Formats: sequence, structure tokens, C-alpha cells
Amino acid sequence: MSFITYLINGISLGSIYALIALGYTMVYGIAKMLNFAHGDVIMVGAFTVYTLCSILGLPPVVGVLIAVAFCTALGMGIEKMAYKPLRKASSPLAVLITAIGVSYLLQNLALLIFGANTKSFTSVISMEPIKLADGQISISGETIVTIIVCILIIIGLMLFINKTKMGQAMLAVAEDKGAAQLMGINVDGTIALTFAIGSALAAVAGVLLCSAYPSLTPYTGSMPGIKAFVAAVFGGIGSIPGAFIGGILLGIIEIFGKAYISSQLSDAIVFAVLIIVLLVKPTGLLGKNIQEKV
Repeated sequence: MSFITYLINGISLGSIYALIALGYTMVYGIAKMLNFAHGDVIMVGAFTVYTLCSILGLPPVVGVLIAVAFCTALGMGIEKMAYKPLRKASSPLAVLITAIGVSYLLQNLALLIFGANTKSFTSVISMEPIKLADGQISISGETIVTIIVCILIIIGLMLFINKTKMGQAMLAVAEDKGAAQLMGINVDGTIALTFAIGSALAAVAGVLLCSAYPSLTPYTGSMPGIKAFVAAVFGGIGSIPGAFIGGILLGIIEIFGKAYISSQLSDAIVFAVLIIVLLVKPTGLLGKNIQEKV
């Protein structure tokens, strides 16, 4: 029965990684850049809910909605002030260094406001655990809600991209920015929308992460952000289904690694699996080889 419990916990953790990885893969697929400040947006979302619910006493639903709205605005602001001026930079390193700088800026602002001490995060999920197999398997409310929310978001995002005008614009910009602009598509607005969606998903992921693992520091988003980037590369960066599959597999590998091999080596196992996958399939599980025309 412990195997099933580990599997469910792995899927739950993987769902959080998948939500974060969606932000990475969408931004890379459309803007062709890696937003390494994305992991810290997770922390900002969690601290926003902590402030509103634990300190000010607002209802959890209100706190989560405000956190999503705040992180959406934050993501658009970061894109406009930090990344947009560098969109035509001659070297991609300029954008990468800027992203790292924004990451440290958000971490240090959180340190100034909240301090370095670990905060106890109160779960926003009040659902009772479900017991199966005569009580031998207990599935927490956080686990159930996390998996359901991830599935609903993935379905909603796929429908948005494939069925709406803005979604089609995102696909067009991802394919060819110049051609999309000639067809009358607002490229800047489409990229800003991508950052908005990714940051909103990061806020949701941050709340779910801290609800399942109830501790919060200014560095809370760092390691999950890196692992989510690994998940995006694992599944094939630029592919939304790939980000979902990569996140789920990464969560399962991490939980089983902790359970059956070593809790101290679980992170190393995750990165080792990534290296092996990329050696076999460099574009990731669902990634496609892009042939450049000369």
C-alpha cells in the first residue's frame, strides 16, 4: 500500500512542478527566453496569501484570488520593465543575466519585508483526507485538490490556446514573430499575455506548494523553480503537454527516490534522470527538432 501512497504523492508534487513548468515553457516557446525569475514569483504568491490570510485574516478564497491578480500584474511588470527593452539585444546573455538579477531582487525584497525566519504557512485547503483500502491509504485534501486543479488548468489552457483568437495569436508568435506582426498580431501584447498567464499559474503553484509543505521563506521558490525548469526541459521545452508530463514524471521520480533510495540523494537522482533522457533524446520527451533554413 505504501507504493500507491508514494505514487499519489508523486503525482501531487509533480502537478505543482507542472504548473510552474508551464510558465517556463510558454515564455520560452513564444518569447524564446528563459525567465529564471519565474521561481520567485511562486514565493511572492505564497507570501501574498500568507499576509492576507494569516496576518490580516481574510478568507482563503479572497487571498488566493488577490495573490493571482498581484502575481499576474507582477509578471507583466517584469516583462515590460526588465525584458522588453532587451528583446532586440544582440546577445541572449543580456536577457539571462537580467532574469537572474530580477530573481535576486525579488528574494532580497522579501528578506527586507518578511525577514529570513521560516514562516508557518496555514493551508488554504480545508478538505478532509480520503481513506481507501480500509484506512490503509490516506490521501490528504491538499493532494486531491492539487491534482484536480492541475488537470483543470491544463485542460483550460489547451482549450484557450487552440480555440480562442488570443491563443491562436500566441501560436503564431511562437512560430514566427515577424510574420505574425505582418499579419496584424500585436506581438508585444501577446508576449505580455504569456507572462501574465505564467505568473498567475506560478501564484497558484506557490499556494498549493506551501499548503502541502507548510513552511515559507524568501527562498521557497528557488529549488521548485529549478526543478520545474528541469521538468520543462524533460518534457520538451516549448510544449505544454510536455511540461505537464515532465512535471508529473519528475514528481514521481523524486518521491520514489526519497522513499526507496535516499532522501539526501533525491535531487541528484532527478537531475541524473534528466541527463540520461537528454542523452537519448536531446529535445525532451515531446520536443521537436527545429531545422533552420539557410
